[in-house]
Amino acid sequence: MHRGDMARLDFFAEAHRIILLNDVRSKCEATQRLHEQFDDCDFHHDAEVKTIDCPGYPSQLTLVAPRELKRRGMQSQLGRNTLLHAVAHIEFNAINLALDAAYRFRNQPQDFYRDWLSIAADEARHFRLLQDYLQAHDCDYGDYPAHNGLWEMAVQTQDDIVARMALVPRVLEARGLDVTPGMIQRLEGVNDQAAVDILKIIYQDEIQHVYTGSKWFKHQCHQLSLEPRSTFELMVDTHLHGQLRGPFNLAARLKAGFDEEEMQRLEHKSLNR
Repeated sequence: MHRGDMARLDFFAEAHRIILLNDVRSKCEATQRLHEQFDDCDFHHDAEVKTIDCPGYPSQLTLVAPRELKRRGMQSQLGRNTLLHAVAHIEFNAINLALDAAYRFRNQPQDFYRDWLSIAADEARHFRLLQDYLQAHDCDYGDYPAHNGLWEMAVQTQDDIVARMALVPRVLEARGLDVTPGMIQRLEGVNDQAAVDILKIIYQDEIQHVYTGSKWFKHQCHQLSLEPRSTFELMVDTHLHGQLRGPFNLAARLKAGFDEEEMQRLEHKSLNR
């Protein structure tokens, strides 16, 4: 059969299907496969966009309120497993969030879909690295409870692409740029080089992810004749009650699409909230 005779994949239907997959291996493999087949997809922009109240999670995962999660020190393997499990949950959610951005917002430039699918594939790769670490230390994703705050933001911004581009990459994901160096330093202090190596890979990739989010946020602002800095602050005020947690990793955020004036304003907002 010639390549041109093969049925082309419906991009939006497949992205929706992958978001709802519960099995972690199937979700990661399907995400990578869709990424590889991107140029052979059909894009039916008029197809129905469905609300997704909750993405697919493994059946053994228990979702709880953030205050119910236990904090443990890194001196023990149990403590490091707990930390890496929390990061794995973030990365698993990040697969769903990137796929949802590509699925939900229609009639965007083709590079918008290409970028978010590339990010989803990166997040799947990160998750597999973390899952391998956990399984090497008698643990698996779903063994500890987790919270669903990341997806709650996806639901909150499902009808507003400006809010989504502002708040998921430039707030939630950018927070990882602020805290990951400290996590790496603590793991180096207990000589867990395997965990350090994984977090360093994630950290470098996340700079590019936030940069991509910044790019598309600014693109949306330009399309709607909105000033980006004040619009970002409006999104934070509207959806997060003006609360942005510092301190900020200035060097990483500048690489990720923030500018000096914007960071000064965010620092001021953080200090005076």
